[in-house]
Amino acid sequence: MNSDQCISLDVQLGKGVKLSKFINLYGCEVGDHTKIGAFVEIQKKAKVGKNCKISSHTFICEGVTIEDHVFVGHGVTFINDSYPRATTPEGELQTEKDWKVEPTLVKKGASIGSGATILSNLVIGENAIVGAGSVVTRDVPGNAIVAGNPARLLRLITTEERVA
Repeated sequence: MNSDQCISLDVQLGKGVKLSKFINLYGCEVGDHTKIGAFVEIQKKAKVGKNCKISSHTFICEGVTIEDHVFVGHGVTFINDSYPRATTPEGELQTEKDWKVEPTLVKKGASIGSGATILSNLVIGENAIVGAGSVVTRDVPGNAIVAGNPARLLRLITTEERVA
């Protein structure tokens, strides 16, 4: 491990994974031939599939599963708690036992544009495209293009575009 990479011993890296400088990986899985950009953090129990590209400054938290062949643009943020709080009702700082991780699934071949925020408890469908800067608040159908805040369906990807 380089001094400019923080990769804990419990990280499972596939074959041919390309790691940039200044990354933070702990307790996660990264599939074969995936490329991780600079200043990316991937937390424990997160999974990134094979042949993915995770661009710089992206945050992938616990509870996120990214399937194979997914593109994640620069500065994408995933969320795993719909109602985050710093403290318990008694005023004490929360610990892991005070909240439940909410899952997010990004299916095979999806693309997420730079600066997007992906909320929890949702699925981004196979081959879907999320526009840059979008805030995804609900499921995205497969082969759909969504954009905006909140992200809304712009159109479906045509059969011809799927094979291009």
